[in-house]
Amino acid sequence: MYILIGGGGKVGYHLAEELLRANHEVVIVERHRDRVSTITEELGECVIEGDCCEVSTLDAAGIGRADLAIAVTGDDEDNLVFCEIARVRGASRVISRVNNPKNELLFQQRGMETTISATKAILAQMEQELPTSEVIPLLQLHSGLEMVEVKLSDTSPAADRTVSQLWLPAESLILLVVDAEGLPRIPDGDTPLSGGDALVVVTRKESVERLKEALVGETHGLET
Repeated sequence: MYILIGGGGKVGYHLAEELLRANHEVVIVERHRDRVSTITEELGECVIEGDCCEVSTLDAAGIGRADLAIAVTGDDEDNLVFCEIARVRGASRVISRVNNPKNELLFQQRGMETTISATKAILAQMEQELPTSEVIPLLQLHSGLEMVEVKLSDTSPAADRTVSQLWLPAESLILLVVDAEGLPRIPDGDTPLSGGDALVVVTRKESVERLKEALVGETHGLET
C-alpha cells in the first residue's frame, strides 16, 4: 500500500516508522528542512521537503496513486487543505488528525468522514475506565456511523424487554449483548435484556441521543 503522510512531526514520524515496519511504501511531506534531515537520517529516503498544502508538492509526491493520504500536522487548517487536495487529486482514501475537537464537525461537513481527535480518544478511554455515563463511545466508523456501548440499569426502559420490543433510531443495530457475568451473545429479536447488560450498538452519530432515550431514558423511546 502506498501511503502519503502530511506532516513530519512526532505523530507523522512514528506513524511512518510503524508503517515502514509493516512493509508499506511511505512518503512524508514536511516543510521544515532540519526536520527533513532528521527523518532522512533515522528512517531513510521516505521524506520530501515541501508544503503539504501545495498541489505541486503533493503531485510530485504521487498523491494521485496514494492508497491512503493521512494529514497529521499540528494545524487543523493545513490538515483540511491537505485532505481536500488529496481527494481532488485522486487519493483512494483520506484520514485527518483533528487537533481541536470543535473543528471535527467542520471536517465532516467538508466530506472528511474519517477523522481522529486525540482529545476525544482520551475522553472515550477515560469513560471506559471510569464510566460516568450510560453511553460510552467505542469507535468512529465510516459513513457517519459510530459504535457505542450502552449499559442498562435495573430501571432502564429496555430492561425486561426483548430486542424486538425496542424502538431504536433508524439504521441502529445491536451487535452484541454482554450480561452482568461478562458472557457475550449475539442477539436476535427474541433475546431478552436485563439490568446489568451492556449492549454494543452501531448507530448514526446524529442518532446517539435518541438511542440513549430508547435504552436509558424515558419510556417513550420504547414500543408500548
